[in-house]
Amino acid sequence: MAHDSSLQQQRFLELTESDPFEREPAAAADNTAELESTPQEGTAQEGTAQEGTAQEGTAQDPPQPRRNGARVRRILTVVGIIVVILALILLVRFWTVGRFLESTDDAYIQADSVIVSPRVSGYVEEIYVAENQIVAAGDPLFRIDPADYEAQVASSQAQIDAARANAAGLRAQIVEQQAMVAQAQANLASANEDLRFARQEEQRYEPLAESGAVSRQTFDQKRNARQRAQAAQASARAQLASVSQRIGTLQAQIGQAEAQAMGGEAQRMTANNNLGDTLVSAAIDGRIGNKTLQVGQLAQSGTRAMTVVPVDKIYVTANFKETQLADLRPGQPVTIEVDALGGREIEGRVVSFSPGTGAQFSLIPPENATGNFTKIVQRVPVRIEFEVPEELRGILVPGLSVVATVDTRSRGSREAD
Repeated sequence: MAHDSSLQQQRFLELTESDPFEREPAAAADNTAELESTPQEGTAQEGTAQEGTAQEGTAQDPPQPRRNGARVRRILTVVGIIVVILALILLVRFWTVGRFLESTDDAYIQADSVIVSPRVSGYVEEIYVAENQIVAAGDPLFRIDPADYEAQVASSQAQIDAARANAAGLRAQIVEQQAMVAQAQANLASANEDLRFARQEEQRYEPLAESGAVSRQTFDQKRNARQRAQAAQASARAQLASVSQRIGTLQAQIGQAEAQAMGGEAQRMTANNNLGDTLVSAAIDGRIGNKTLQVGQLAQSGTRAMTVVPVDKIYVTANFKETQLADLRPGQPVTIEVDALGGREIEGRVVSFSPGTGAQFSLIPPENATGNFTKIVQRVPVRIEFEVPEELRGILVPGLSVVATVDTRSRGSREAD
């Protein structure tokens, strides 16, 4: 009996280890034969009733693999149907939507930030903003000590005043000179009259002296008087020319003084501009970032002091591969997934394409006209604009990574807006 029981257990193990779908008929036949033979052997060998009961329990165990096999077939059938349905859904989605989408994760939020630099040098006297503070266009940011520039304004004003005073003095001299011209003209007129009279006297006494009516000495006196009158006329004429030329000289000096005054005004304007530039204001609306300025620090002209970032006017620069550009057009809708927001999607649109690849605008553009060449897929920056949701203002900042997906089903336009 012990031998028969072990033999039955060995057959049962073989049935359970083999494929239940192939061995079910054979297992059922073996079980039936065992059930028929077990009572006969038990009767012939006079076994105990306890061993017969164990044999009956053993003969009833094999139907369990049949139930397991049916359950496995049902599960596999359901799983297969689900897989086929999912595959069909994915295929339909790809054919209707997916094949028209161009996506890249080489995309970042950017903004046209303004670097704040002082136009004049000097020591920082006051700072009116803090790091990350929101400012509006025209708000004061910091002030440079204006003392030196106020002195320049005063010096320029003094130069202007001196030049104008000099011009006024020259104009007064011209008035005096004009009076001297009038006097010289009167002297010349008197000399002309004296010369005319002296000539008449000479001409009247000349025939008298030849006839002997008057002495030769008297005639010589008349001649000498005419010569003196002629010399006086020449002197008066020269004096008139001299005083007249002096007026021209004074007028030229006035022009020089006025030019000096204009130069002083230009210097004063420059000094006023420099004085005004000591107060640095925000050029655009935005937030303060990268502030490197401290009170008392020497700020050099043209050096970075801080940056104003227009966080309300941000956009996305997506670097698409050149193989993805065939169907991309300005105006097409874009879905933007922001990594910082857990993949939250924001709607945008394509605005424009860069006029060259990123490599063309690098510090050292590649030179491919060499003996060795390895083709590398180039990327073209594409500008994407979107409206910043109100609840995300201040959260979306330049530099954040995004995933940009363009829907090329919309043909857009061929020209940038």
